[in-house]
Amino acid sequence: MNLTWLGWAGVELESGGATVVVDPLDDPAAVFAPLGDHAAGTPLPEVVAPRAGTAVAGLVTHLHRDHADARALATALAPTAPVLEPPAGGGEGLEELALAQAEYELTAAGFDRTRVTPWESVAAGPFTLTALPAADGVGDPQVAWLVEAGGVRVLHLGDTMFHGYWWRMALRHGPFDVVLVPVNGAVLGFPHRTPASPLPAALDPEQGAVAAEILGARLAIPIHAEGYEIDGVYQPVPDAAERFAAAAAERGVRARVLDVGESIEVSG
Repeated sequence: MNLTWLGWAGVELESGGATVVVDPLDDPAAVFAPLGDHAAGTPLPEVVAPRAGTAVAGLVTHLHRDHADARALATALAPTAPVLEPPAGGGEGLEELALAQAEYELTAAGFDRTRVTPWESVAAGPFTLTALPAADGVGDPQVAWLVEAGGVRVLHLGDTMFHGYWWRMALRHGPFDVVLVPVNGAVLGFPHRTPASPLPAALDPEQGAVAAEILGARLAIPIHAEGYEIDGVYQPVPDAAERFAAAAAERGVRARVLDVGESIEVSG
């Protein structure tokens, strides 16, 4: 299986000429655009586009705009290919506020959308795609995605916070050849979630290294590490990818920091 990091949380996986994409991002500036001037000047992550029209499925870990970009998915997807996403939250108003932008854009794009519950698997082309548990830092529905093909297992953790399902995931679906680990440990101050929590809403570098060790990752790749910082709203830790690589090494986990657009071959 060939793995290409698209920047931020976006990944493209290729097997036998078919691809799947997970959380591709086309327009980083759109993510915090609803905040207007308050978001002016925030550093944007570098991203590259997936291959056009080859993806047999588009996987979305959750419907925050930086992980659910309708234009990026439209570029990647082959005709009639589905978008797979987590279950709905079931709320309304403020409960669903952070999902509204992506929900509107995905609906307007007219995708064939399928909600997949944790532990459920879906076949697409040469791939088996399994939703696994994840925990969103502001309580919005999220899954991790396991992509399997040709005896290779790649696990994408979205931007989950630390939770207690790691051992079950490893026992049921491990070993994992690659685990893509979010590591920026952002502390959030969103106006629809008050009072705010001072705890990281996604794995920080050291937590990510613990998760990779528990999961038995043969190779751990940091994602969700560079770009975005808005005082009082979205505050990541500095040097997250490098800190993760160092923390992983201390735990005996092999880690590799990829350049945006870099591809590697993954074997089982």
